[in-house]
Amino acid sequence: MKLHFWFPVVFFIVCITHSAGSRVMAQIPVEIFGGHKKATLDIMFFKFFKTPDAQNSKWLFFNRNRSAIDYQMNTQTGQYLPQFGFTEAVSYNLPALKGLAPVAVASILNRGVYPKAGVQFAKIGKNYTIFSWTVAELLKNPNVDFFFLARFTPSLSQKLNLFSQIELVNAFPSVNQNPFSFTQRYRLGLKVKAWQLGAGADFSQNGRKNWVKTNNLGGFLRYEF
Repeated sequence: MKLHFWFPVVFFIVCITHSAGSRVMAQIPVEIFGGHKKATLDIMFFKFFKTPDAQNSKWLFFNRNRSAIDYQMNTQTGQYLPQFGFTEAVSYNLPALKGLAPVAVASILNRGVYPKAGVQFAKIGKNYTIFSWTVAELLKNPNVDFFFLARFTPSLSQKLNLFSQIELVNAFPSVNQNPFSFTQRYRLGLKVKAWQLGAGADFSQNGRKNWVKTNNLGGFLRYEF
């Protein structure tokens, strides 16, 4: 991986994020998920940059920080070591496009840095969120990623809401020898003010002819700062 491939994308996202300052960092949800195989910490939010008069601008910022610790972790053999991932993205949203927007993405994983670009779709309402993108890596032999998030929090009473969320993270290789990667995450529970808690399930499938499948079932606790 060469520096000139990914540095402009990362630099662009960092500069815009820094220039927006605290106008973006609002209502940040943090999730702790305890499964029967792994524990995960997930911080994910997307917010419009604000204009000087506190209105939403056309720039939408996405942030995702995720870490996972396997209960079988063995530091001596190097097996089941913690996994970390950071994803930052900036999109420019014109009202005429009805939620569609060009997006630049930078993913920083255990195995390296991956700049990406593509098309995003976002609809964010009071009790629902639909957020998705299809992006391609700006590298040789790129993967094409499809990300989809749907969250629905209808009111059950004056102080109680349902919390439901589906997330899909899929990677399609452009080289026949490389594996496919599919991930599904489900959350179902209750929302009380800034707190959400309930049951969850994470599934993954990796491979091409011979597939490696994993699952992690448990409960989640989520708080919106």
